[in-house]
Amino acid sequence: MNKEPKQIELNMSIDNEPPEAWDAAWKASYKKNTVEDLGTYDVVQRPAHYNAGAIECIDGIKAMLTEQEFIGYLRGNSLKYRWRYPYKNGIEDLLKAEWYETRLLGVLRGNGQ
Repeated sequence: MNKEPKQIELNMSIDNEPPEAWDAAWKASYKKNTVEDLGTYDVVQRPAHYNAGAIECIDGIKAMLTEQEFIGYLRGNSLKYRWRYPYKNGIEDLLKAEWYETRLLGVLRGNGQ
């Protein structure tokens, strides 16, 4: 069984492709040496596609929102992942929801998250 993701034709939409195809397309288009080792990223705790710049995406979002807006953002993302878990990524989505809820608890407790 070939474990490599299939190649996506340029005229074909990636929207209906499995996550492996999205990862392969992203890695193929990503500039080398921008991220030291793509293999060190975790799809829940530290996804590579949110860590490619000078700061992590979540920190940029927090910087541009008020505290109440950021709380709403965290709540909304948690709900999104809990809502879709039976239909999309299963346990991975529940772990992502948990990540957002942990971040939300940190903000509500004043832990600087």
